[in-house]
Amino acid sequence: MIQKQKGVSLWRQISDRIRANIAAGLYDATDMLPAETALAQEFGVNRHTVRAALSALAQEGIVKASQGRGTMIERRDKFDFPIGRRTRFTEGIGDQARDLKGVLLASQTEAASVEVQKRLGLTAGETVLRLDGVRRADGRAVSRSTMWFPADRFAGIDEAFAESGSITKALARFGIDDYLRDSTEISAVHAEPDDVASLELTPGAIVLVTRALNTDTAGRPIQYAITRFPADRVQFTIRS
Repeated sequence: MIQKQKGVSLWRQISDRIRANIAAGLYDATDMLPAETALAQEFGVNRHTVRAALSALAQEGIVKASQGRGTMIERRDKFDFPIGRRTRFTEGIGDQARDLKGVLLASQTEAASVEVQKRLGLTAGETVLRLDGVRRADGRAVSRSTMWFPADRFAGIDEAFAESGSITKALARFGIDDYLRDSTEISAVHAEPDDVASLELTPGAIVLVTRALNTDTAGRPIQYAITRFPADRVQFTIRS
């Protein structure tokens, strides 16, 4: 039974629940979802609400209606993204995908906000270079990031990232051949309009949000990033 949440449509709540059940392997035995009538009874809603939830999941490529059979599960696999002392997107996804690509969406120099000042150890008035980018694996958008770098140290890193598609390679151009993950905070929220557009999601999808700080090997902060991952495509493994 679904308990209605203020500000969240019932069909969105049901699509979230079905998506989570698929990821948990609850339907592995048949590769099919229960019939609409059974789902409606399970969640305590009418079939129209269930149909709207299934339509959203179909748009995400997770399920597909099959005439005469029902609703088939199209995709249940997730990319496993490890988070540890040396967190790297390309190395983390590794052999899970054939084609990895980072795309720069926008960049600008701006005054560091209070949060960014605190994370990067800057003082009031110092500027940062902000990069917005999307990473794709085998054609699927798997993350959308906003990243900040101290402007005085990393002028031009936006161009380096645009050319290489890799933050690790971009940092190497500034003499940083190794860097460390200082901290990672993880939360989960419903997709915002920018997530829907950039990550190719349906409204109400769940995204995992990380707030991460990287430092050079001397412990000096070099990058602060807020990254949003589609919860149905990516899972995290925390490594000590």
